[in-house]
Amino acid sequence: MLEIWGRPYSSNVIPVIWTANELGLDYTLQLAGGSFGKLDTEAYAKLNPNRMIPAIRDGDFPLWESLSIVRYLCDRYGAGTLSPSDLRTRALADQWMEWSASRAFSPVIYLFFATVRTQPDQRDIAKIAELRDQAHEALTILDGHLANQPFVCGDAFTMGDIPLGCIAYRYFNVDVERPALPNVYAWYQRLAERPSYQDHVMRRFGTNPDEWAALEKACASEGVV
Repeated sequence: MLEIWGRPYSSNVIPVIWTANELGLDYTLQLAGGSFGKLDTEAYAKLNPNRMIPAIRDGDFPLWESLSIVRYLCDRYGAGTLSPSDLRTRALADQWMEWSASRAFSPVIYLFFATVRTQPDQRDIAKIAELRDQAHEALTILDGHLANQPFVCGDAFTMGDIPLGCIAYRYFNVDVERPALPNVYAWYQRLAERPSYQDHVMRRFGTNPDEWAALEKACASEGVV
């Protein structure tokens, strides 16, 4: 049985959970990190010596780092579908996964923290605008790439869409005014038609730290996600 360690509101865990559900895998979610703790135990250190989430255990095989886990699951359980069989297409999927981490993730997640994870009376409006602009600048590259194709690697949904799809949900759902990104938004709408995206990425995350904390705490009642 596959075990996923993390919490379903973590930006690094969500891609792993979404991947497992796209692949139709049976798994247990071991709630860890944030308010759930468990990362300071020796047992967890043996699974991930960094004491961070996510981590998985697939049978007797432990693995950590979000994108490495996504690649592994897709290669093992989604070869020819989420993990493209064509070498060049797979390289493109890998390229955009790397780009998501190196270019798109930081401005979007910092924008998220500057808004949702900061009390309204403590928000830095100028910093929020700066982060919004940085996020838009990065996503403009993706917008151009998606001008003539429905998904990151062409006509089919692949692992290349997964990290960026998680980023897109947060970008389009924080309370800021955003310049238009028509191709990214159309792609995001296509992702939003996928049941696993609806269930595991499109989670309501509130508008302030108190709402966020309450929603994350409530996910403990879900059991296996």
